[in-house]
Amino acid sequence: MVRVLIYLAVFACLAFGAVWLADRPGEVSVLWQGYRIETSVALAAIGVVALAFLVLVVWAVLRFVLGLPSAFSLSSRARRRARGFEAVSRGMVAIGAGDPVAAGRYTGEARRFVPGEPLTLLLEAQTAQLRGDRAQAEAAFKAMLEKSETRVLGLRGLFVEAKRRGDAAAARAFADDAVRRSPSLAWANDALLDFHTQAGDWQAARTAVERRAALRLVDKAEARRQRAVLLAAEALQAREHEPEKALAAALEAVKLSPSLTPAAALAGRMLAARGDVRKASKLLETAWKEAPHPEIAAAYLDARSGDSTHDRLKRAIALSRLRPADPESVLALAGAAIQAREFKEAREALKPLLAGGASVRACLLMAELEDAEHGAAGRVREWLARATRAPRDAAWVADGLVSDRWMPVSPITGRLDAFVWTVPPATLGSPAQAIDDVLADLDDSTRLIEARAESATTIEPAAVAPPPPPPPQEEPRPEPAAPHEEPKPVVEAVAEPAGAKPAEAEPAQINPAAARESVPPKPVIFPVSHAPDDPGPGEEPPPEPKKSGFRLFG
Repeated sequence: MVRVLIYLAVFACLAFGAVWLADRPGEVSVLWQGYRIETSVALAAIGVVALAFLVLVVWAVLRFVLGLPSAFSLSSRARRRARGFEAVSRGMVAIGAGDPVAAGRYTGEARRFVPGEPLTLLLEAQTAQLRGDRAQAEAAFKAMLEKSETRVLGLRGLFVEAKRRGDAAAARAFADDAVRRSPSLAWANDALLDFHTQAGDWQAARTAVERRAALRLVDKAEARRQRAVLLAAEALQAREHEPEKALAAALEAVKLSPSLTPAAALAGRMLAARGDVRKASKLLETAWKEAPHPEIAAAYLDARSGDSTHDRLKRAIALSRLRPADPESVLALAGAAIQAREFKEAREALKPLLAGGASVRACLLMAELEDAEHGAAGRVREWLARATRAPRDAAWVADGLVSDRWMPVSPITGRLDAFVWTVPPATLGSPAQAIDDVLADLDDSTRLIEARAESATTIEPAAVAPPPPPPPQEEPRPEPAAPHEEPKPVVEAVAEPAGAKPAEAEPAQINPAAARESVPPKPVIFPVSHAPDDPGPGEEPPPEPKKSGFRLFG
C-alpha cells in the first residue's frame, strides 16, 4: 500500500511539471562551436533527461565490465563458504549420530572451505573427541583461545579435557580464567563451587554461592539452602576447637533453613551444653515441626542432663504431640517408654506401626521391649529375625549411597546438599557422572556409565545390624534305623507302605548354618537363617503333642 502511494505521488509530480511547462511556453537557444540550436523549453527538458539517462546507462555498463573479475571472485568465495557451512552442518549431525568416519570426512571439507570459522574449530574438536584423540581435541581448543569470539568456548573445552584426564589443578585454572573473562558463565561458577566444596573451603564456597546468587544463576531459595548447608558444614568442622564460631554458624544455618536437621541438632546440643535449655528446646521443637528426625529427638531428650527416665519420657510425650501421626514421634515415644520401664505405654505406642507393617527400628524396639519386660529369648530372636526382613527405615541417601550420618557433599559425585532423608530403595547403584552435552562424545559417556555401574556402592545401615550368628551346630545325622524300618532322611519325609504301622512323625530339621551359607548375600536385604516366626536356634522348643491322623506327603 505504501509503494502504491509513492508511485501515485511520483506520477502526480510529473504530471504537474508537464502541465506547468505547457502553461508557460518559451524558447531555448544554444550557440556552440558555430552551431545554433533553438527549441522549445519542453523539448529541451526532455533532452536533458534523456542525456542524463544515457550517461547513467554508460556508467553502469562500464562498472559491470570493470567489476567482472571481483564478481567472479566473490561468487566463488560465496560458493566455498556455503559448501563449508553445509559440511559443518552435516558434520555436527554425524557427531550426534556417533559416526566418526562421516564426521572426519565433513571436518576435512569444512577445513578446506572455511578454515578460519569458529564452527570449524568446534567441529574439529568434537570429531577428535569422538575418535578418542585427546591431543588433537586440545589442540583445537587451544586454537580457539587465539580469537576473542571463541576464547571462552576454548576454555570450556580445555576444562572438560582436564577433568577427563584427572588434572584438577588445570581444570580449576581454566575455570578461574573463564570467570575472569566472563563472570556470568554458569558452568565456570558451578565448577569453582564444586572445587571449593571438595577441598573443604567452606568460606570460599559461600563466596561462590553469593556470587552465583548475585548474577541470578540460581534462585533465591536454592541459594539460601546452599548457604545454610555450607554454614552447617563449617559448624560441624569447628565444633571441637572453636565452639563459639560453630554455634554462631549453626544458628545462622537454622535461620536460613529451619528444616536442615544436622544444623538444628548441633545448635540444640551446644545450647543445652551452655545451659540454655529453654532456647535449645524451642529451637529443636521448631525443627521437629519442620522435619522430624531421630537426631532431633535424641538432642531434645538429652537437653537437660541428669533427667530421670520418667522425665525423659515426659519430654518425649511433649515432643510427640507436635507431630503425633509421624512414625518418628512414635519411635521416640516408644524408646523413652522402654527406658522408663513403662512397657504397656510402649506397646500402645508401637501398635500403629506394627499394624501397618513394622519397620526395622520398630522390630528392634519390640525385641528390646520383650527382653526388658519378660526376658524371653525366643521372642527376642523372633523380632530380630523379623527385623532382617522388615522394610527399611529412612536414612541419608545421596547418589545411590546410604549413610548413617549427614555430609554436606556427596562422596560419589561431589554435589553440594545431595543427601536426603528418605527410605532407601530396594536396589541401589551409583549414578553415572554427568556428561557435558556440548563437548563430550558418546563413547566417553558409555565408558563412564559402565564404569559407574561396575563400581560397588557402600551401604552403611543407620539403625540395623545383622543379628549375631547362632552358635555352630553339628550337621544333623540320620537316626539309627529301628527294627523293621528303613532309615529316615533328615529333610525329606517318605510315606510308608499301605498296611504298615504308622511311625511317629517328626518335624523336618534344617541346619541354620547350612541354610545361611546357601543363601548368597545381597545388598540391603540381609539373609536370614530361619523363618520370621521361628524363635531361632539356641533353645530347644518344647515338644508338641502328637496328633492323630498325621499324614506325610511324598
